[in-house]
Amino acid sequence: MAKPLAEWVEDIREERSQPLGWLSHSHFFRDPPRPTYCDPSLFFSPADGVILYQRTLDPDDPVVELKGMNYSLRDALRDPAFDRRSLVIGIFMTFFDVHVNRVPTTGRLSYRALPPVDTYNHPMLEVERGLLDELRVPKPDGYLRHNQRVVNRVVPADLADPYYVLQIADYDVDCITPFRIEQREPFQQGDRFSMIRFGSQVDLIIPVSDRHELVPLLGPGMHVEAGIDPLVKIEEKELEDA
Repeated sequence: MAKPLAEWVEDIREERSQPLGWLSHSHFFRDPPRPTYCDPSLFFSPADGVILYQRTLDPDDPVVELKGMNYSLRDALRDPAFDRRSLVIGIFMTFFDVHVNRVPTTGRLSYRALPPVDTYNHPMLEVERGLLDELRVPKPDGYLRHNQRVVNRVVPADLADPYYVLQIADYDVDCITPFRIEQREPFQQGDRFSMIRFGSQVDLIIPVSDRHELVPLLGPGMHVEAGIDPLVKIEEKELEDA
């Protein structure tokens, strides 16, 4: 269930006091059972974590400004041809979150893995410290532009456009592991589709359409759970009289 950041950090106080070995070898790899929902009017969270940002942007608008440089949706997807105004929601997964990712709404999923821009992934530790130690939502840094990522494209049956789940790896991540190798495989809402080991961030990117209104249900600073917490409601737009 979605919670304000401070409330969630209080809930994990006991886990934070445990030895690092237990956390990294046992707690981190947990995959708890979760209820399955079927509501095509909702996008559920693809990841456990804290919402860092939530914005509706044109393709070249800055998601985040990084040292005077814009980090746009085209940069995020590494696709200079991407041309859709979209709602983007960035979710940071701390070391204490479940790292199994789930499908926000039903569709056929294809994925492509992209290498880091630099020789190594940039660390995300400062963001984690800001969230857990200072109870604030920090501004992401260069890892957004530079790090290894997997772009998951999901084509839903009931919407005009595909949406994207972007997985961004931390610097010490082993790998981003899809649970099915085949492309264009059908996934139901809430299905487990991948896991990012030891790290990271997941962005939900939903193109805006003339037919539907995308209504965000939560905001930055809220901790959410994959497949449990709805992030966006899809509403039919009223047609104007001719």
